[in-house]
Amino acid sequence: QVQLVESGGGSVQAGGSLRLSCAASGRTFSYYAMGWFRRAPGKEREFVAAISCRAASTAYSDSVTGRFTISRDNAENTVYLQMSSLDPEETAVYYCAAYTRRYYNDMPAYWGQGTQVTVSS
Repeated sequence: QVQLVESGGGSVQAGGSLRLSCAASGRTFSYYAMGWFRRAPGKEREFVAAISCRAASTAYSDSVTGRFTISRDNAENTVYLQMSSLDPEETAVYYCAAYTRRYYNDMPAYWGQGTQVTVSS
C-alpha cells in the first residue's frame, strides 16, 4: 500500500515562498515518477509539476514555470515543491501524487490527502 503524506502548507502573503514536502512509503520510491497537483476552491484539480524517477526530467504547468521547482531525495523517499512569488489565485489544496512508471506519461495512481496553501493579498 503506497502512502503519501504531505507537509509544509500554510499561509503566506502574496509574493512569498513555501516549500512543500511529501513523504512516500509502501514501495521502492526511486522506481517511480512523482508529481504535484492542486485544487483551488470551485475549480478542478490541475497539474502543477512532475519529476521522473531519478530526477532526470521535470515538467511544469505554464502558470508555475520559472517560479516553482520540483525535486526529490530518493534516499529519504521524499519529493519537494519549492514555490516562490506566490499569487492569491494559487490558494489551493496541494496534492502529492505517485505515478506507476519511471516517467510521468500516465496518470498518477496514488494520492496524498493534500495540504492547504493560502496566499493572502
